[in-house]
Amino acid sequence: MKIMLVGSGGREDSIARNIALNHELYSVLTNENPSIIKNSKKYIFYDKKRHDLIADFALKNNIDIAFVSPDGILANGLADDLIKNKIKTASPVKSAAMIETSKAYMRYIMEKYNIPGNIENATFNNKDAARDYITSMKDVAVKPIGLTGGKGVKVTGIHLNSDEAIRYACDIIDRDGQVLIEKKETGEEFSLQAFSDGSHLSFMPVVQDYKRLYEGDHGPNTGGMGSISDRDFSLPFLRKDTPERAKKILNKIIEAMKDENNVFKGIIYGQFMETDNDVKVIEINARFGDPEAINVNYILDDDLGIIFHDILSGNVNRSIKYMRKATVLKYIVPPGYPENPSKVRIKIDKTLNSDVYYASVSGTLNDVETLGSRSIAIIARGDSIEDAYLKCESDLNAIHGEFYVRHDIGDIRKKIKN
Repeated sequence: MKIMLVGSGGREDSIARNIALNHELYSVLTNENPSIIKNSKKYIFYDKKRHDLIADFALKNNIDIAFVSPDGILANGLADDLIKNKIKTASPVKSAAMIETSKAYMRYIMEKYNIPGNIENATFNNKDAARDYITSMKDVAVKPIGLTGGKGVKVTGIHLNSDEAIRYACDIIDRDGQVLIEKKETGEEFSLQAFSDGSHLSFMPVVQDYKRLYEGDHGPNTGGMGSISDRDFSLPFLRKDTPERAKKILNKIIEAMKDENNVFKGIIYGQFMETDNDVKVIEINARFGDPEAINVNYILDDDLGIIFHDILSGNVNRSIKYMRKATVLKYIVPPGYPENPSKVRIKIDKTLNSDVYYASVSGTLNDVETLGSRSIAIIARGDSIEDAYLKCESDLNAIHGEFYVRHDIGDIRKKIKN
């Protein structure tokens, strides 16, 4: 098939490589990703004001299936515009993507349909009401309603004290008109992604993303500094029933959206938290995770293009094959990331044993310039998380330049001990 991919971060590099194994790849890029360019038969650059040019590109090249990957572009309605031009698109339309782009909509769906895992929450457009709620709740998570690139959520006791939480909530109301405030939950976070045809889900292996900038899970939130998965498709520090409980929640969300006449087709994933007695929904996203997509696509032993076809034909309930391998991924980021990232050059030895996925960079496969966000991901497979961790750490020696990386990602000895 001829498949058009929109996006050019590390997540999209993993999608692109899997497509190119069996199909012709046509790409719509947001930056000059050297790996995606290498795998593409043709490519153009994304212009959010000219969706007509992207549709023309698809029509002129007789594209069989389009896949729109980044959350911001889904929110901009590109999938809708492609579908209007009769281009088959295996991604959610703008209204369905609201499960991610509006945290208030996601909580509304969970409350209306009594879906397990919801968190006590309230939405405010009045500063005094928000202040009173935070004061009464004491420990809260303060969230902008819309997209924040994984960087907008702030939690008392981690990022803020109570007074700072009130000020942050008021700042969000000033900027966005409303703010979502949730009860603070504590526990082990994990990601569960799934392919959806609107009625059925096919689940991917469980992944854990490391959001915080510094080792030991300190510092500001980022888009994700790295991630891990295990060979049994769960994680050794989660309870045995936790993944199944998360799967049931995602199934109920898909059913609820269908009942709302807002059918979700594409990739859906839940950011969950295993608490002492329950599994809670932190957020729902309308696309692959980044970096979580790289972990699952790195062990995918199936044809991603056919899976996209299954999304459109209502057949994702078939069994999708994955290698029985653990993975550890570490993102290399420029100095100053995420607030004030520098532009630097990073060189990559050809002797690298792990795989490199390219994100916010331009240049060649062995010599890149960072563009301000996460730059390149190093990922290794192994028979255990520890095995993959040691391989990934060793291969960091083949990366040269000024950068920051979290060395503790994949070192799970303390988690298992606890």
